[in-house]
Amino acid sequence: MSSSVSRILAARSLSKAWAKAAAPHVRSLSVLSSGNGDHADGNTNGKTYGTRMALLAMASGGALIATSSFSTKAQCEEPSKINATRKLTVKHDKSYTKLKNDVGAPFPLQPPHNNEVPGPAGIPSRAEQLRRLNANGTAKAPYDVLVIGGGATGAGIAFDAVTRTNSLGESNVLKVACIERGDFASETSSRSTKLIWAGIKYLASASAALISWNLLTSPIKTCDDFYAEFKMVFNCHQERKYMLDKQRHLTNWVPIVCPFTEWHIWPPPFGHWLFSFFPVLAPAVFKFYDGLSGFTCPPSFIMGKKECRAKFPQLNEKDIKYCAVFYEGQHNDARTNLAIALSAADKGADIANYVEMTDGIFDESGKVIGVKALDRNNGENFEIYSKNIIFAGGPFTDALRQKEDGTEKPVKTAVQGVSGSHIVLPGYYAPSDMGLLDYNTSDGRFLFFLPWQGSVIVGTTDKKCSAETLPYPPEDEIQWMLKECEKYLSNDLKVRRSDVLSAWRGWRPTAADPHAPPGAQVSRDHVISKNPKSGVTFIAGGKWTTWREMAEDVLDKVLGDGHPKCNTLDIALHGGEGYSESLSIQLIQRYGLMEDVAEHLVKTYGGRAWEVAAKCNPTGKQWPRHGVPLVTNYPYIEAEVRFACQEYACTIEDILSRRTRLAFLNSEAAMEALPRVADIMAEELGWSRKVKKAQIEEAKAYLENYGGRIPVEDDLLHVRLPTLEEIMEVFRELDTTGSGFLNMKQIKEMSTRLGQKLPEDHIKSIFKSLDKNNDGKVHAEEFMEWFSAEETKQGIKSYFHQKIHQIFKEIDTDNSGYLDERELENLSIRIGHDLPKKKIKQIFEAMDLNKDRKIEIDEFIAWMDKDTDETGFRRMLSGQMGLGGTDWVKKNEGSSSFLG
Repeated sequence: MSSSVSRILAARSLSKAWAKAAAPHVRSLSVLSSGNGDHADGNTNGKTYGTRMALLAMASGGALIATSSFSTKAQCEEPSKINATRKLTVKHDKSYTKLKNDVGAPFPLQPPHNNEVPGPAGIPSRAEQLRRLNANGTAKAPYDVLVIGGGATGAGIAFDAVTRTNSLGESNVLKVACIERGDFASETSSRSTKLIWAGIKYLASASAALISWNLLTSPIKTCDDFYAEFKMVFNCHQERKYMLDKQRHLTNWVPIVCPFTEWHIWPPPFGHWLFSFFPVLAPAVFKFYDGLSGFTCPPSFIMGKKECRAKFPQLNEKDIKYCAVFYEGQHNDARTNLAIALSAADKGADIANYVEMTDGIFDESGKVIGVKALDRNNGENFEIYSKNIIFAGGPFTDALRQKEDGTEKPVKTAVQGVSGSHIVLPGYYAPSDMGLLDYNTSDGRFLFFLPWQGSVIVGTTDKKCSAETLPYPPEDEIQWMLKECEKYLSNDLKVRRSDVLSAWRGWRPTAADPHAPPGAQVSRDHVISKNPKSGVTFIAGGKWTTWREMAEDVLDKVLGDGHPKCNTLDIALHGGEGYSESLSIQLIQRYGLMEDVAEHLVKTYGGRAWEVAAKCNPTGKQWPRHGVPLVTNYPYIEAEVRFACQEYACTIEDILSRRTRLAFLNSEAAMEALPRVADIMAEELGWSRKVKKAQIEEAKAYLENYGGRIPVEDDLLHVRLPTLEEIMEVFRELDTTGSGFLNMKQIKEMSTRLGQKLPEDHIKSIFKSLDKNNDGKVHAEEFMEWFSAEETKQGIKSYFHQKIHQIFKEIDTDNSGYLDERELENLSIRIGHDLPKKKIKQIFEAMDLNKDRKIEIDEFIAWMDKDTDETGFRRMLSGQMGLGGTDWVKKNEGSSSFLG
């Protein structure tokens, strides 16, 4: 991916249509992307340039109308508070456009060519892993197992395979490799609700299905379905027990409260009459749930109103009858995933991140005998041969299946994505050691409200849609979660949109076997399917809790009868050796660390915390003596960045999102830590100034896709495309010869008129996309169809969002997050309109919608969108922003500042 950032240019109004269409909300906009192509390999096609083409035409005609409307109050804030929000800048460069439209698109971050650094003690470095992958998987001596995908399941398969033993008890009987196109856990596996849960929801849904009319009409099928679901829940309990008992350095128990405000619920949860009595049945249900684990988990219990208030003071005690409390496991999902991957490396697997499968290697019969791979750090291509190939690509599995199919014909859909959004709130919204479950939300979904890493995580939603790599969450889902939070919280706690510290969305895979015979039973758990033509097996579905079971199942099937024995139930993951409950105290005594830092290191690295602490620099203070923090209010220290480089971290985003969890906990804090992380990584990995600058740029662009106090995406922004008459005026202006159609020469002239002369191959690509019937002419109908494409709306929204947020930040000279009267006065001087203080005060009062003497971003946007402009200040400001006219272009073309 090119590191160049899209340039934003104000549009040049070239037609009379602009004058006709002019209105208070009319904007003439253009976004012209710079760069040499839309793919890392330089290939081009018409679809890829969709955003550029649509906006190029808009700029040429200048007849686009963008209107925006806003809710007058946030769903979860006080009535006087305006919440008119906008979309943060996202990186609309070459691979972003492809990323948005292609489920199988490459991971968006391009790692640089890094110097070799040693791995953690006893584990090969990433560079050594690459050498082994190049040398070990040859056609003459292939791997026994090659796994594509380094999430929890893929890394788990590699870990399982490399630790298997034969009938004589001999180890290392399988030669194992695993490659991941991004970082380990970079997509689905790092975006969970952080629970290792045993499936209370599935137990309820199974019971509801059993006690129904289906039991009379289809008794055998109903009982079979119940058994399958119940078996899945039972297995989840066994796997949860394994994680909480064997991996204590990575996990902890968390009590979860179910508050009951009535004894009978109607309409009932799950739409089943039985659950209308859940408030009465809950204590017995949770005891049964405990029993499925053999009562090895902390016991469930009940709390009266008084005890509820004492242990969970944030609850609204007014209507609470009592609370039932049960336990689930909790973990840092990204760290657990990395521990699995490093455990595989420690035991002898050749495993590396940022290595992408680009194609399959086929024998004469069409069987896949290996893969073509790309090391995304240095751009080198190589081949890996293996006797067995397993795809573990989560919701992106179908893109991998397309590569092993060997044809351009789309493969039959097998894996679909279900998105789940989460938000993170400040820690004061819940006790530090107790969560909450809303089992009966407004739309029937479960919603967890959990303490995690010093904050409160709320999630998840459940929506079927195509999986994407970027983590940005839909604003309507954030608002829904905030609204649901209010139900049980005290009236003294106002759940505000501005309290959202971070937000993200992940996709869990739901799968069906495309190679199953007709009438085969549909699995309610994970799916394992082997392509009889290619010989490749894929596994998808399941849950975080069952990663180990999934790995064992797929290997048993792939290796067949007489397969080596699985031993993972007896092995502690990376960091387990040397872990003890008192380890944090030992670290404090030896290195003089802050208590929260020491506890964080132990719960993250286990026994390996000694290696991290050994890298700590002195603070220069009497206390703490060691452990320089990356950012205030979080326990992350600089030594972790250095250690992360040994643990295969390649980009800044790897560290801010997964080696630490700053981006997931507080997107603004992650941005604050970014420069220092870049400095340390440059030292460790040998980055040049140019490489460092490019990595900072890419990390910022990626991190902006996390949610935060200001919404990432505003679904309340409505874009109205031009009317038929307006589009025709644009078409007629471009049709300089009056022929009734456009040719390639006129498209080329259009780009020249805009001062953005595009390369010949780009022009051809644009024209090909326009020319639907391939007759060498672009007729009016084809032009209108193209002009109304989705890319047009997205381009307009991105442009407007970027402008509005950037100018707000520039006005906010003290970086307070709001504007005051003094800053408005300075602004009027900066844009060449030195207004009297009386008028400045008038403008300020018009902006200050909630009368708190602070202009926040939402108030600023709402003011910018008003129809009236009594002071004329909005018109002046819009001119400087490039939202009307071309004054800004003439004054500041090429400048990085909107205000000069």
